[in-house]
Amino acid sequence: MFSGLFDLPWWGYVAITLALTHVTIAAVTIFLHRHQAHRSLELHALPSLFFRFWLWLTTGMVTKEWAAIHRKHHAKCETAEDPHSPQIHGINKVLWTGVFLYVKESRNPETMARYGHGTPDDWIERKLFSACPKTGIFIMLGIDIALFGVWPGVLMWGVQMIWIPFWAAGVVNGLGHFWGYRNYNCADASTNLLPWGILIGGEELHNNHHSFATSAKLSARWYEFDIGWLYIRTLEILGLARVKKTIPTPRFGAAKARPDFDTLQAIITCRYDVMTRYVQSLKVIAKEEFAALKAHSDGSLKVKELRRWLTAEHGQLCADESKRLASLLQANARLQTVVTMREELTALWARSTASREQLLQQLQDWIARAEQSGIQQLEEFSRRLRRYAV
Repeated sequence: MFSGLFDLPWWGYVAITLALTHVTIAAVTIFLHRHQAHRSLELHALPSLFFRFWLWLTTGMVTKEWAAIHRKHHAKCETAEDPHSPQIHGINKVLWTGVFLYVKESRNPETMARYGHGTPDDWIERKLFSACPKTGIFIMLGIDIALFGVWPGVLMWGVQMIWIPFWAAGVVNGLGHFWGYRNYNCADASTNLLPWGILIGGEELHNNHHSFATSAKLSARWYEFDIGWLYIRTLEILGLARVKKTIPTPRFGAAKARPDFDTLQAIITCRYDVMTRYVQSLKVIAKEEFAALKAHSDGSLKVKELRRWLTAEHGQLCADESKRLASLLQANARLQTVVTMREELTALWARSTASREQLLQQLQDWIARAEQSGIQQLEEFSRRLRRYAV
């Protein structure tokens, strides 16, 4: 039986397989995800063509289809129209059969027409990559067999073929909306799987991404690492990429006696940091008020349950949970105040027809009421808001 050009020990085949799959992961996260779907960076024609060619060989995915499906995921996240939400389809279906959800959505012409704009449409895309998407993977099979022999080559090729369907379509799309930690209390259920984004190219930091979708850098905390960002910075140093956006870093100055337009802009830009801080204050108040709230309930209320209710976004609670929460808030004026003011604060950056002047007036009124509320956490938070700077 043909043994291939290279005769390696078992660990050599494993190492090469991991290296090849890592290149595929890098191509997905840098080219398909950050460059094509979100336009968070510009790529030189040379790395762009390499990534397109490599993805054709190792995945058979079409750029327009991938970008369109991912954009729809963000636009319709955690709704019935989301192509692959575990909150809708169930974690097992997305984790283990997420690739079939992807294929199903790729055949939806409405999705392609609405969300597939701006993707490559040159000669090589029309005549090869999109026209013959499965040809590349069979060429890759021949290359693997020629280099490493029949059985090692077939096994290595098989791992390459299932790597993206499992890790990207299953783990990121499934577990990334089901299990993990959250830096930002964004509207969907996205989570960070691990603080070190190495195995899946940085896509492990999924909550960071959903909070700042157009950021080319997915890490946000000092202890988080995004290997995809390392590659992007390397390309940028070589003149082969240009970063357009990253996660905004909050800046603070002296507290202003009266918030101005710069304060408003800084708060809107750093809205997730603002709400993360506010939710922390909300949790403290909930803990302080828990005894009174539990006495008012049927006695089964738990601290973690109360915190989840209070920090949930609109639509994340079932009807019974919403009813029980409303009953508890009605019996506790202090907690009712901070929950109501949270909704008012969120309205500052929600889609609105309000002018800048109206939004600034709303912010000034909000801060004035917070400082006069008699609630320590609100008073401290309002002073922090005065310090946000551009």
